[in-house]
Amino acid sequence: MSNHGVTLPRHLTKDALDALAMARHAQPFDVLGPHDVDGARWVTTLQPGATRVMVETDGSRTELARIDGDVFAAKVADGAYRIVTIWPDGTETVIHDPYAFGPVLTDLDRHLIGEGTHRELWRALGAHVRDHEGVAGTHFAVWAPNARRVSVVGEFNAWDGRCHPMRQLGAMGVWEIFVPGLSEGETYQYEILDAEDALRRKSDPLGFGSQHPPEQASVVRNIDGYGWRDGDWMAARAARADRSAPISIYEVHLGSWRRRWDEGGRSLSYKELARDLVGYAVHMGFTHIELMPISEFPFDGSWGYQPVGLYAPTIRFGPPHEFRDLVDAAHDAGLGVILDWVPGHFPSDEHGLVRFDGTALYEHADPREGFHQDWNTLIPNYGRTEVRNYLVANALYWTQEYHLDGLRVDAVASMLYRDYSRAADAWVPNKDGGRENYEAIALLQEMNTVVYGADASVMTVAEESTSFPGVSRPVHDGGLGFGYKWNMGWMNDTLRYIGLDPVHRSHDHHLMTFPIDWAFTENFILPISHDEVVHGKGSMLDRMPGDAWQKFANLRAYYGFMWAHPGKKLLFMGCEFAQPTEWSHDGELDWSAAERAPHAGVQHLVRDLNTLYRETPALHLRDCEADGFRWLANDPAQSITAFARFGADGDAPVVAVCNFTPVERTEFQILVPKSGTWDEVLNTDAEIYGGAGRGNMGRVVAEGRDDDATVALTLPPLSVIVLRHAGGT
Repeated sequence: MSNHGVTLPRHLTKDALDALAMARHAQPFDVLGPHDVDGARWVTTLQPGATRVMVETDGSRTELARIDGDVFAAKVADGAYRIVTIWPDGTETVIHDPYAFGPVLTDLDRHLIGEGTHRELWRALGAHVRDHEGVAGTHFAVWAPNARRVSVVGEFNAWDGRCHPMRQLGAMGVWEIFVPGLSEGETYQYEILDAEDALRRKSDPLGFGSQHPPEQASVVRNIDGYGWRDGDWMAARAARADRSAPISIYEVHLGSWRRRWDEGGRSLSYKELARDLVGYAVHMGFTHIELMPISEFPFDGSWGYQPVGLYAPTIRFGPPHEFRDLVDAAHDAGLGVILDWVPGHFPSDEHGLVRFDGTALYEHADPREGFHQDWNTLIPNYGRTEVRNYLVANALYWTQEYHLDGLRVDAVASMLYRDYSRAADAWVPNKDGGRENYEAIALLQEMNTVVYGADASVMTVAEESTSFPGVSRPVHDGGLGFGYKWNMGWMNDTLRYIGLDPVHRSHDHHLMTFPIDWAFTENFILPISHDEVVHGKGSMLDRMPGDAWQKFANLRAYYGFMWAHPGKKLLFMGCEFAQPTEWSHDGELDWSAAERAPHAGVQHLVRDLNTLYRETPALHLRDCEADGFRWLANDPAQSITAFARFGADGDAPVVAVCNFTPVERTEFQILVPKSGTWDEVLNTDAEIYGGAGRGNMGRVVAEGRDDDATVALTLPPLSVIVLRHAGGT
């Protein structure tokens, strides 16, 4: 072929040049870069807007001919070379040619991606700062099997999809390119010519960073080389996740915990949270903090539950290494970090996963399977090998790259059932005609197997609101394989009870006692989460009946009951000091209230409850075992309940007595497990908590024989007292 007086080699056909000019060439490496033809080396490059282009080899420059539009080519000498471009304003750029480099992904990467078993998928796909063939740059790789062409675009190429079209790696559907000279901080997206000849601009599904919303581009982040200092914590944390451990979780929305009003009301950064949040949670006696989702998300009002960047810690609070600073600081202070993980749905924002290559790639094509009516979001196609790999690898990514101590999986019930929140004609049965989502079940089982298999010291937690069997049973025993499950039934029943006017509680006493019937069927966490203080429900204090005194007393009694009851604990931020109004993500907690009595009293109570829970084996060692609990009294007429908790042999037993009426009871007699002296180790009516200071003067003596000993108690109104055996007979 002859063009502009240059006789071109056989690979530079008119069709190939036209396809390059229109950014429609599916295999640009077949045309661009160096090619040996008939004993000569040709170099071809596309430089939109260039005046002149040369190839520099060993200090000498060879002019390339403009052969078609912005495509330049010529015969050049052998050896390493760089592209020299002269622009209309006279400036000159010198770059290594991206099309002179071979593939980065190995045969093993390709094999594992193809069969959906690349456990460390984030090390293959996404954007990676690296040296390749002796040159520094960034490698980009993305899965888009139905695309006709994929280019990486960014500030570095004026967002022009003609400049860096990518190489397609066989039938696996992955596209890749190494761009020399690009490093940390570059913004980029993928420009995709889809199966319908439409152009799409997509952020990186495996990108490690993003721009600040509402900007939508991914950002190249080098997440290698962080200097972790938490070796001691990591070596010992298995004991802190065990069923026998005290686990008390402080759930936090990072954007609204505190704000800097001296700086326009901005949220705290990861580094500031590493100091302030960690210090506060430790001071309050919690063992873990649980972060509402921080995977990058476009809409603040979703609270993170509609992620578009599952591999990117949100830039709202800082870059990835600074998120690691928060985790590292927590570990240094003896505090675990759990992350809300959202594999159940994703938003339809155009720059995200929706119709990524012009087809329903990550989602289902049929809206009866692929659209969440409750949240106007899309449901991942769990039955697709590559999608399952993407999600399982993401769970592993957070525990490995960010040393997270656990994942709390959001909205598990919506994953398990095909008819979840759907009308009878709006869902597709499984292959057996039932409602169970076999593919989602398999995904959750695989995720738990992989995460625990990689590191048995982490914990996974299911927010699962139904009676689906075996949620926290091992996969090899037929369960889903979670470490723990939120006890939503306990939460719903007990909140319904405590919200009643005390005069009516005697009729619903079962709401406080019935949950024990299933309390040991799973490894349960008792959750008072963000969902209980939003959408018009009011704050926890608002939900209590009565006048101001009764509201605070009811809340203190409820917390006393919760911490004494079997099960690990979770409390949403602000609830620990009886925030007076319901939570809003647009502001911050009402910290001024925490400085006023009786809010400060509730805060002091929660701190003491955490301390008592951690330091008393009977209150945590058998949280998940029926033989760690015994009823002592249930008096519906007086709304009184009493129970004992037991640890290991030799541990002092504990007795909790709850009076849910505003009437003081004196000389109330119950049988206790042991005779002798019992210390009153906690009384929610104590003056320091905002109560009236009524009770048992610090200790009581049980008369009689063990298992048949009687104690007479004073029960303050709307209170819980906790007794611990001190010895004697």
